[in-house]
Amino acid sequence: MDFGYDARTLDLRKRLLAFMDERVYPAEAVFEEQVEAAVRSGHQWERAPVTEELKAEARSRGLWNLFLTGKAASAVVNLAGPSLPDPPLTNLQYAPLAEITGWCPTLAPEALNCAAPDTGNMEVLAEFGSPEQQERWLSPLLEGMIRSAFCMTEPDVASSDAMNIATTINRDGDGYVINGRKWWSSGAMNPGCEIFIVMGVTGGAAEGHGRHSMILVPREAPGITVKRGMTVFGYTDGTHGGHAEIIFDHVRVPKENLIAGEGAGFAIAQARLGPGRIHHCMRLIGGAERALELMCRRASSRTAFGKTLAEQGVVQDWIAESRVRIEQARLLVLKTAWLMDTVGNKGAHTEIQAIKIVTPAMAEWVIDKAIQAHGGGGVSQDFPLAQLWASARSLRFADGPDEVHKRSLARRELRKATT
Repeated sequence: MDFGYDARTLDLRKRLLAFMDERVYPAEAVFEEQVEAAVRSGHQWERAPVTEELKAEARSRGLWNLFLTGKAASAVVNLAGPSLPDPPLTNLQYAPLAEITGWCPTLAPEALNCAAPDTGNMEVLAEFGSPEQQERWLSPLLEGMIRSAFCMTEPDVASSDAMNIATTINRDGDGYVINGRKWWSSGAMNPGCEIFIVMGVTGGAAEGHGRHSMILVPREAPGITVKRGMTVFGYTDGTHGGHAEIIFDHVRVPKENLIAGEGAGFAIAQARLGPGRIHHCMRLIGGAERALELMCRRASSRTAFGKTLAEQGVVQDWIAESRVRIEQARLLVLKTAWLMDTVGNKGAHTEIQAIKIVTPAMAEWVIDKAIQAHGGGGVSQDFPLAQLWASARSLRFADGPDEVHKRSLARRELRKATT
């Protein structure tokens, strides 16, 4: 396994680092000011204007849609209009680029049109969508003209077991009728969100994993109530579209909106979650790196009990341990990316689960120590640490909780030991 950066990765990395230094980091303060102004005016769900400026600049620099790899990229290579890398990047090439965007997760991923949940939704449409679905919804998503939401989790059942999903998608004449209640539908509060991908039970489908399907539901369809935006440790993630609770009350859509046929929902979900997990992990490593850098700067500039924090043994231990944990997680993520490229997502199943367990826990630990080094400032809005920590902590159950992945890994190891 050779994880050295090839010439193309080095070039993109150089350009992306320049974009971060020249445009993204200077925009952070502007972004916060615009967010505060939007909240005061009652428009907390609207994009900050600086985000659109960054998107235009990133696109002009050739830093656009870098996330689309593998089969998904191949499926849309002939789609007219969207700007795509040519040729598409591999997961191993994208990993260090996604890490860089993790240094500023509030701005950089969306600036490159590489932000969740749109990335996962675009991958679904690229790999499983019909040509008509791709033309109607995928093309504007790849152009960054609209946003989308993924509606899977439900408040009334234990969604850690996706078999519990109860929203119904029933055939009725020449269409389908959707009934159910979803929450944590990220992006749905954004005024630019125009399409939901909804997972539910198809009435005429088979038992078990064949019961569920996915369907495209336009946000403006009659019967949809976007009830409220959820908060994550107090954060609304407002300008990125929040995390909505949505009611579907006899919502009718044409039969052509079904994705890949009845009963395909679980297969689509598994295909979607693999890249989604690794993209989150790539960015989390960048977030941990930024936290470590902030911790070192703080430790070198603050004095307590007669010497700088950097001279305190416990702080030195935090710094050293942080470096070790980051490097370990990065190597596992790179191995996972390499396996996804060489043997496919199914062949990388164990590693995908492993990084989902390891990387958020690593980032949470490192960010926590950086917060501690900053004292009261660490939990304030004056530093990005509190929001970085909230993101890392929430990812320990997003896309499946740690315990589910550990259960699956343990079963796989047990099977190996008995065969």
